[in-house]
Amino acid sequence: MQCVFVQIRCKPGKTYKVADAIYNREIASELYSTSGDFDLLAKLYIPEDQDIGKFINDHILDIPGISRSLTTLTFRAF
Repeated sequence: MQCVFVQIRCKPGKTYKVADAIYNREIASELYSTSGDFDLLAKLYIPEDQDIGKFINDHILDIPGISRSLTTLTFRAF
């Protein structure tokens, strides 16, 4: 499994609906509300055989109310 973090910026007033949609899809191992440039931070484990960009596009970015995202890939921990 590939661990990635996805920061999500929501349209005004849509953060709770976006968070509920992500939670209901059961694809994030952790989901946080954050301060700063982005509203949510999701930790995802994506199967090795899946294309990361396509997975995020198909499972996260189709949720209404999202205006932008930033994905951070992780590498082996020290």
